[in-house]
Amino acid sequence: MMDKGDSLPKKLYTKLRLWEFPEQYVIEPTDGSSASCLAISRVDGCMHLIEEIPHCSAVRVPKILTIFGLVGMLKLLAGSYLIVITERECVGSYLGHPFYKVTSLRIFPCDHSLKNTPTEQKKMETEFLALLNVAEKTHGLYFSYDVNITLSSQRLHELGDDTKVLPLWRQAEPRFLWNNYMLEVLIDNKLDPFLLPVVQGSFQSFQAAIGKDIIDVTLIARRCTRRSGTRMWRRGADSDGYVANYVESEQIIKLHGYRASFVQIRGSMPFLWDQIVDLTYKPKFEIVKNEEAPRVAERHFLDIRKKYGNVIAIDLVNKHGGEGQLSEKFADVMQHVSGDDVRYLHFDFHQICGHIHFERLSILYDQIEDFLVKNRYHLLNEKGEIVEVQSGIVRTNCIDCLDRTNVTQSMIGRKMLEFQLRRLGVFDAAETISAHPNFDDNYKILWANHGDDISIQYSGTPALKGDFVRCGRRTFQGIVQDGYNALMRYYLNNFCDGTKQDAIDLLQGHYIVSIGPDAMPTSNKGGIEAIASFRLALSLVMIGIFFAMMSLRRVRYDLWHLLFSIMWASMSLAVAAFAATITVEFNRNSRVGGGTRWHNAP
Repeated sequence: MMDKGDSLPKKLYTKLRLWEFPEQYVIEPTDGSSASCLAISRVDGCMHLIEEIPHCSAVRVPKILTIFGLVGMLKLLAGSYLIVITERECVGSYLGHPFYKVTSLRIFPCDHSLKNTPTEQKKMETEFLALLNVAEKTHGLYFSYDVNITLSSQRLHELGDDTKVLPLWRQAEPRFLWNNYMLEVLIDNKLDPFLLPVVQGSFQSFQAAIGKDIIDVTLIARRCTRRSGTRMWRRGADSDGYVANYVESEQIIKLHGYRASFVQIRGSMPFLWDQIVDLTYKPKFEIVKNEEAPRVAERHFLDIRKKYGNVIAIDLVNKHGGEGQLSEKFADVMQHVSGDDVRYLHFDFHQICGHIHFERLSILYDQIEDFLVKNRYHLLNEKGEIVEVQSGIVRTNCIDCLDRTNVTQSMIGRKMLEFQLRRLGVFDAAETISAHPNFDDNYKILWANHGDDISIQYSGTPALKGDFVRCGRRTFQGIVQDGYNALMRYYLNNFCDGTKQDAIDLLQGHYIVSIGPDAMPTSNKGGIEAIASFRLALSLVMIGIFFAMMSLRRVRYDLWHLLFSIMWASMSLAVAAFAATITVEFNRNSRVGGGTRWHNAP
């Protein structure tokens, strides 16, 4: 008869050793558990358990590397690729368990079969491998060996102990499981103790005193993988209602044995819309399949209501211009979303707050205070008993769901924290966080770092307007830094993020690698695209402008220089127009089916 202890899942291996033999990798648990080793063929990636390390030849001594977990395995054209964690950092704890950040990933190829593949396949495999090298630099990956970090503390408490008999990967929420697709091969081989769930997002925490009370504050972000990607290459929603840059942010405090948490979400406007990169600073917004917008929005909010309860959707985009077109569409589709438990609120952030008067967010707070008071937050007493339940969610969006959104969410998080501290007897009825400078400074830094992490993952740069979140006011240095980050976003959107998007799609399993014409990377296309280099085009434009200016300066001495100036300026305009046309066409074609260069996954 099986004991109760036998029904519990095997603990994840916390430390392992990877042996590189000529024909196989062997992964040996070294955390004190007497467990079998995992052997992985370097020819075809097949795997099986073995009881001991193979005998080492004196001639060919294997390389040995300490690793801290298996992220998963990807199958490409001619080989499989093992992804492991080679460095980690403990950044805090979640519900009493260590919370780790991945500081280094490494990819080990199981591609010995590549020697016998055709030349064209080898070339394509090399290009795919280059994308995996981009993926190695993925920012903001976290894991725990002991607790399910894909779920909020309220959700974990609701599920109780029943799910704890399952392996950790089975407990995980698939939409927040970053390596969900990469774990499939290990799952098929029933390797539960090796299956490490990984989340992409952010983890920030601090401990500070208010009087005699020591308060722990933690802020966790969990990024959804359903429509993951980069800023200009993933916008709006897909046909199933999953939106770009969807992030769940959970703010947790611990005090005198009590634990309180409050969850917010952000995400792109929930209908089909896009921005095609065309070398302009702000490409035009395009609403796609207009007739499907009500259905997509309905599916999106149905999913949110199932998971969180009541919803208030705060739309922060401009009322005029290109953003106004999207805002008008959002307001229109919300009329088709059924149910009294969903409320839509437009707040023109730039019109009301401008670029410096963010304290005017108090106007927004006055409009949503009733929702926050009614739907509460999650609170457990010192015995672990439920005192309060969060029964609704605030959903915030701007265009990118980064800068305006983070300023707004930090304001809402601050107000909710003050509610909780009053409830726990730390604050009196009129007391605020700003009355405690040390605590206030730490809290601002917490949200500023949180916003920077999310922004780096989506746009490639820290968040704009971060000086207000960090300092409570706009600063000259912050405005200058915003200008630099805006220029960096422009460069990354146009010249780097397409490749990064392909790498993300490859890792997430949104698009599969298959043999055939559909698998051919777009870089192999013939014609003008094969020779078009946009960095070269930019250089030519700058050279043309330089010579045009030089010629203009000499017009006073010789009128012929006016002709030369016009010629150089015309050449610059022609090159710029040509580059923009090619960029738009290239990016529009590469987004067929959602924005990647390969065959769509079934």
